[in-house]
Amino acid sequence: MSEITLNYASPVDLDAYGRYRPGGRPGLRYPFQGRITDDGTGEFPAEPGRYHLYVAAVCPYAQRAAIVRSLKGLQDVVSLSYVDDDRDGRGWAFRERRGADPVNGFATLRQAYEATEPGFDGHVSVPVLWDRRAGLIVSNNFPDITLDLGARFGGDPEVDLYPEELRPDIDALNARIYEYANTAAGRVASATTEAGYHEARRPVIAFLEELDARLAGRRFLFGSAITESDVRLWPTLLRFDLSDNPAARISERPLTAFPNLWAYARDLYQHPAFRGNTDFSALSVPDGETDPWRIPVEPSHADWNQPHRRAAL
Repeated sequence: MSEITLNYASPVDLDAYGRYRPGGRPGLRYPFQGRITDDGTGEFPAEPGRYHLYVAAVCPYAQRAAIVRSLKGLQDVVSLSYVDDDRDGRGWAFRERRGADPVNGFATLRQAYEATEPGFDGHVSVPVLWDRRAGLIVSNNFPDITLDLGARFGGDPEVDLYPEELRPDIDALNARIYEYANTAAGRVASATTEAGYHEARRPVIAFLEELDARLAGRRFLFGSAITESDVRLWPTLLRFDLSDNPAARISERPLTAFPNLWAYARDLYQHPAFRGNTDFSALSVPDGETDPWRIPVEPSHADWNQPHRRAAL
């Protein structure tokens, strides 16, 4: 195997490259949707050392993939590296802060997309699951990546994030988590009228209240074990008080005012797989002016190490 030349992109330069835009490629926003198989068949069979995961510390969807990799104990099976926290019009890039690309020596992640589809002009997203052997992207479809990491590579047999008997219920809850948690801040923030703003934020608050009640009598969303739903919800909770709520002005109540939900969030954070894949320095605090009719919300730095007292549930 030839030695990889490690390259770094030049510093972020908004004057030269502008702000990031997803490009004009028609079709799916996440077009690479290969799936890993665990029976030795298909284009992408599960093989130790064959696949690499590109992630960003700032991206909640990428953080989910890194967490699943750790929960399943796949650190020696699927390698991982980080792109830089900041981007300009070139998209995600490799810089000294997070390290070089150890697999291909790319300076920008767009090079991985262009290696897979020459002339690619679409959304350069993370996470990306890369096939070292074929030299192309397996998937940039973030929901599939966590499911395949959780079920196709073996790993810790005691960790089943997607139990067969719970899959319909997990899928149904995941759809609501995506609608009312993962994508909620962007939808509330984009409201252009006071009426539209309140219409957008009310169901989000109702969902937080529903989750708080659900977690009163169970440790995790489906009982005593962590599932895919917990992994999908948690990065949004992590960002709620520090960035999402202050930016979008969703709720007068911070996460810390939902007692069961806040204790649950701390419980997950204090698990090594969640804590070990969290970098608070990458989570941005919003600033600047906002619409006068939005409720006032200030960023809140909570104590995530406070005892959760949920182990007995």
